[in-house]
Amino acid sequence: MADDFSERYGDLLTGSYDCVDRIVLKAYFPLACRPGGFRCWWRRLHGGSDAQLDDTRLMRMGGRFARRVKAWGAASGVPVIYRKAGQRKHRIAEEYLATHEVGTGVFLVLAAKAPAPVWKVKRSPAGVITSLEKRAEYVNHYSFHIMDPDWGHVTIKMSGHPPFGAQIMLNGHEYVACQRARREYPSPRTATASPRSPTRRAWPGAQMPCRNMRL
Repeated sequence: MADDFSERYGDLLTGSYDCVDRIVLKAYFPLACRPGGFRCWWRRLHGGSDAQLDDTRLMRMGGRFARRVKAWGAASGVPVIYRKAGQRKHRIAEEYLATHEVGTGVFLVLAAKAPAPVWKVKRSPAGVITSLEKRAEYVNHYSFHIMDPDWGHVTIKMSGHPPFGAQIMLNGHEYVACQRARREYPSPRTATASPRSPTRRAWPGAQMPCRNMRL
């Protein structure tokens, strides 16, 4: 069943398609999401001891992550750009793609502050850990923009502070465009998509993965 827009301008369209608009997967480290598990993870990294577990060293771990991302970007020729919170990162990446030729893999890293869970360590006067408190604070997040042969423009957004939660963002329209590129079909970018029926019919030969995905 066509939507009102497609019916009105049907004579001007060469085709139509329907697909999932966005798929967002949440990635996290289950062991480090609870106080006891976080201490176990820290001990594995530090010879079985959490004697050095404190807020300062957790911040230093985030700092090392940031420096390594910047060093990798400089060595690989991938721009690492810091932006203000609230800016549309995906739009910045689209503008970058419009003016640069990119290959498969990471082509841009955008960093900005956003809220994320972080652990705060409390110790007694004797130096014994009394509690680990999870708080939401603004920390740097790194959006790795990737060109994938099957999914097109993919984004992995990762917190730069332990426990390093992440989101994987996929675009259904990019998926259809990539599948179309392997076949002799009109470009889906010249057609219209109905948001009311996300998986009714994909462009011929393009198998859409799912309606919803929850992990």
